[in-house]
Amino acid sequence: MIQLSTLVGLLGGLFLIAPVLMAPAPPSLCTALRTINDSLSHRRRYMKHNFPIQYTIRVHHKEIFKLSNISRMRLKIEELDNLVLQRLWFQVYKGVLIKIIRVMPLRHPSRSYTAELEKCFRDAEGIFMLSHRASMFQQELPERVQEIWDHLTEEPDRVPESSWQFASPKSLMDNFCRTMHCLFSECFASSEDQQDYCGIFHWRKGRKKDLQPES
Repeated sequence: MIQLSTLVGLLGGLFLIAPVLMAPAPPSLCTALRTINDSLSHRRRYMKHNFPIQYTIRVHHKEIFKLSNISRMRLKIEELDNLVLQRLWFQVYKGVLIKIIRVMPLRHPSRSYTAELEKCFRDAEGIFMLSHRASMFQQELPERVQEIWDHLTEEPDRVPESSWQFASPKSLMDNFCRTMHCLFSECFASSEDQQDYCGIFHWRKGRKKDLQPES
């Protein structure tokens, strides 16, 4: 089913609307994602207050995956299937969660929280994989998405130094939460505080502060 999703790009003052191929998320996946969302509601405490001020970890620059990245891909890739972006989302945050856990000592006050969050994420990924035909995961990805995927799966010792960036655990989890609400919006449609995370307000929120340059 093709649904028009309003994706805003500032080009000569015009709003651009890109067609996005959408498929409803199964109830079991929505349940798992809502569990993750509940856990992420405590991210300020566990991902900011339990770390030193201005603490950052090293991640691949493609793992700084924001709403603006989603908007750009939807605008630049014709008839982009939302399932492709969802697959990419799971690949991105699988690596991000592992990197956060690895920097924590065993007795770090946020380690058990993050380990449980990572377990819930793996459960959701398993449900996502089982909810779609195996052939879907064997389909060729759009070139732009495949390029990102290749960067994410590259052996760490082969990644150029210029490809690494530093980000705070809190900012990574903020991106995690916001992109989840954008790509799986139907799972949160009944939430009282439901917002259009794919809309212009969230896309441009904090843009001057931390928008990463496209490479």
